[in-house]
Amino acid sequence: MNHEVYLALGSNMGDRIENVRSALDALNDRADINIIARSSLYETEPVGVTEQAEFINAAIRIKTSLSPRALLKLVKSIEKALGRVKTVRWGPRVIDIDILLYDNLILSERSLKIPHPEMKERIFVMVPLSEIGYNVLHPLTGKTIGEMASGLSGLESIKKWE
Repeated sequence: MNHEVYLALGSNMGDRIENVRSALDALNDRADINIIARSSLYETEPVGVTEQAEFINAAIRIKTSLSPRALLKLVKSIEKALGRVKTVRWGPRVIDIDILLYDNLILSERSLKIPHPEMKERIFVMVPLSEIGYNVLHPLTGKTIGEMASGLSGLESIKKWE
């Protein structure tokens, strides 16, 4: 359990809170993952395809022995087990689990990019992430997550749910 990883979770179909909790339970049930911190849940407006329900989002910090690729395979299997079906990009989803940061790793492959390339512009990622990793440095920008989150526009559009 030597890698520190931050994940984002989101849902806007069905029982959104239960979907996020089920994903957390599936991660927590793994012997090779230890959830260290969990943000509050936040309700946010959809991005990209805006004609869909609002999302419930959260971020977690985990310790894991899994490699980045093995972790990606695991989160995709959890998404599938919880009923996620790929549709349109940025479309509705039962659950979405993204790898945001993995130690200080910088990785750019076709199917996996770390840090997540779009995280720094996304309020629904940065606000929950800053709650649990305010002073964590983004390996590409050199700024803290808190600095990056506070500089985003539209912060009034995100609502703390619990």
